[in-house]
Amino acid sequence: MSVADLPAWACVVVGLLALAGAALSFLGAVGLCSFKTFYERVHAPTLGATLGMALIVAASILFFTLIEGRFMPRELLIGVFLTVTTPVTLILLGRAALFRDRTEFARDEAADEPEPSTPSLP
Repeated sequence: MSVADLPAWACVVVGLLALAGAALSFLGAVGLCSFKTFYERVHAPTLGATLGMALIVAASILFFTLIEGRFMPRELLIGVFLTVTTPVTLILLGRAALFRDRTEFARDEAADEPEPSTPSLP
């Protein structure tokens, strides 16, 4: 089957899924640019990328299954790898930022403490 032979309902469903996935990914990118703190910035693209990717993968699975006439598992593997790696990346970035913040806070607290005074000798 060629793309021209694809039924109209399939074209509409594939188009809507791909468009919805792209819109969610775009919203994640907007969140990345508009939020103030690092923790908010890293959270929005992760959610947008994961759900947007799921919708785009669903559109790809439907499209290639109808075109090829058989189930196409490659897209599922792509979806699984992205679903696993995106949250892991978020966790690693969040932990690194938290470690950095704690280290800077401890350094600032140590700098704010007054130096212990040494007793003067008579």
